[in-house]
Parts: sequence; structure tokens; C-alpha cells
Amino acid sequence: MNKKVFVSGCFDMLHSGHVAFFKEAATYGDLYVGIGSDATIEKLKGRKTITSEQERVYMIDSIKYVKEVFVNSGSGILDFKEELEKLNPDLFVVNEDGYSAMKEEFCNALGIELKVLKRVPDADLPPRSTTAIRTTGNCSLPYRIDLAGTWIDQPYVSKYHPGWAITLSLEPIIEYNERCGMSTSTRNAAKKIWPHYLPFDRPEKLAEILFKYENTPGSTLISGAQDAIGICMPGLVRHYYDNAYWPTKFESIHSEATLSWLEEHLYMVLLWPRDNELDLLKETNINEEDVKALSDSADLVWEAIKNRDLQKFAEGFLKSFNSQTKMFPAMVDSKINAEIEKYKDQALAWKLAGAGGGGYLILVSDKPIEGTMRINIRRKEVL
Repeated sequence: MNKKVFVSGCFDMLHSGHVAFFKEAATYGDLYVGIGSDATIEKLKGRKTITSEQERVYMIDSIKYVKEVFVNSGSGILDFKEELEKLNPDLFVVNEDGYSAMKEEFCNALGIELKVLKRVPDADLPPRSTTAIRTTGNCSLPYRIDLAGTWIDQPYVSKYHPGWAITLSLEPIIEYNERCGMSTSTRNAAKKIWPHYLPFDRPEKLAEILFKYENTPGSTLISGAQDAIGICMPGLVRHYYDNAYWPTKFESIHSEATLSWLEEHLYMVLLWPRDNELDLLKETNINEEDVKALSDSADLVWEAIKNRDLQKFAEGFLKSFNSQTKMFPAMVDSKINAEIEKYKDQALAWKLAGAGGGGYLILVSDKPIEGTMRINIRRKEVL
């Protein structure tokens, strides 16, 4: 009997990259495909599907490499759990950006081999991804990650001690999940102003427009300015806060050597979306000593990046994260700590993207880490 092979995904806007993935996965045995439901995709991606689940099933079922296709009955990152238990395949095949430690743990518990494939176009075709297709003529708005100083953009933090927040603007090479620390809520607000792409204007001005648009008069919870700045201002940017919502000064780095160096040493791991019920402000320990430690660590990170000193960068990166979690303990829990523990032998430092509670784990490493995602920093436009 042939081995049973299982793959799962959205497979929205079916393209040659999907077919190449099915073709390679099918070389290991009979291929079973589980697709995310329309409701699951809307919850994870914050958008409706382009192609309905019924239509996706119809098209995938017509591909010769596929033995059977069905809609996963669950929801969330592991929406396929029930199907995987029933099917009990020999292999679960994923692409590099589809790997997560949770999937590996679940497969190990069931005695299923998890195999990670490289994204390689077939038959000399150009590389294809749903994100790239959606971006072309649709939405090319950036995302952002925060490297250090997270929370300093809130006056209830910076009133104890001023300091810098450091952000990186990212090209949308994948569609990052909602509630995962990638500033998707601010990006969704930006779509209402600029549906397809950022206009050609001063990035700082665009960031201010977006910040004011998202935080309308009377808002009780103010989204930090670092989100709008990270989306609108390209490259590596730091912004200084002193008991105010908007920074008093900016500094940027656009050196190709420095940005490429960061891309070589930053890796991301998919965890899970932050729980809707999680209240990060329920218990805090904000004081002058801890905010100063947060500020000092951001200074260390900035200087290390300028000097391309990986050890100092990792030191400051981890100190910044430790300062954040000391002030906001709900950012991490035993489940998150268990995921971090898995990478301590491979990474020099780690932190959660954004406010934590799940999302993406950012790692600093001197060499590639298997099963992680790379980033693509948005460069400054040159006329």
C-alpha cells in the first residue's frame, strides 16, 4: 500500500506554486489535502477569501496529484487536528513558511513524520505565492516588526523615563496572521486610507496621518505610534518618546550593508494568534528602574546594529524583551516559554513580536535556523 501524505493550507487563489507543492508532496505517497474554511481564513488573515471553500475544493480535486481534498472542520492554526487524527497519515508535509513547532509537536504525539519542503518553482516557472499575487495590483502595504523599546511609545511608560523604540518596515512577502504582533490592525486602518500602496510623500507625514486616523478623538485605548511609523517609514527607524504619544525625534538607517546584515540574522517562528480575552494591562509593574532598563537596552541595540556587532545586538535584543516582560508579565506564559526553550540552543536571543501573548517569535542567530521564516526589509525609494 502507498503511504498516506497529508498537507493543509488556505490555497486561496490557486496558482502554480500550489500545484508544484502538491506535485512534490505526492512523490511520498497518496496525497490528501485539507483546506482552511472561509471562516478560518477570515479569522486568521483578517480578510474574506478570494475563492470560496467550495470552489477551492472543486479546483484542487481536479489536480492529478491529489487523491482526496476536504475542508478542515476545526479553526485557528491547527484547524486540521480532527482530520489528521482520523486520516493518521505517514507524513505531514509543509512548506518552509508553513512550519511551526506546534505542528511538529502534534505530529510527534501521533507518530507522524513532519517533512518540510523548500519553495522551488516547477518547470522553470516564476516563483508564485498568494501574497505576491494579492500584492500585484492589490495591496502592497508594508508590515513592521519592533526590535527594541516596545511599550515606550505609551505615555504611561515613557513618563517614568524617556527612550527610543526601534522598528523595521517589512515587505509583505507573506500574509501575516491577525493579532500576532505584526501591526495588522494598524495596517488594516491604513488600507482604508490607501487601499493599494503608500503614496509617494514624506514617510514621517504619512505615519502621522495614519496615527491620527487610527486614533480618532475620544479613543480610550491609543494605538502606539510605533505601529504607524513602522509601516510608513522604510528601513530601520528609531523614534524618541518623552511622556507623549508622538515622538519628538527620528533617526533612520538605510545602509544596504546594515539592512542585509539584519536580514541575515533575524528569523521568525509562527506561534498562534493572541487570545481575544487576554488583557495585557491587567497586571503591570511599570516603574522608573524598569523603564530605564528598557530605554538602555534600545540604545544598546541601536549602537550594535550600527557597528554590525551581532553579540551586542543579541544582548540588547534580549534585555529589551526581558524589560518588556518584567513590566507586562501577561506577554508570556508557560506555553510561550516552552516554545522559546526549543530555540535556546540555536538562537543568540529571542523576543515576541509586538505585545506578545502569542503571534510570532523573533530570533537572532549567527546561522540559519531550520523551520523558520526570513524577513525582507522595505528599502527607501530612490529617485
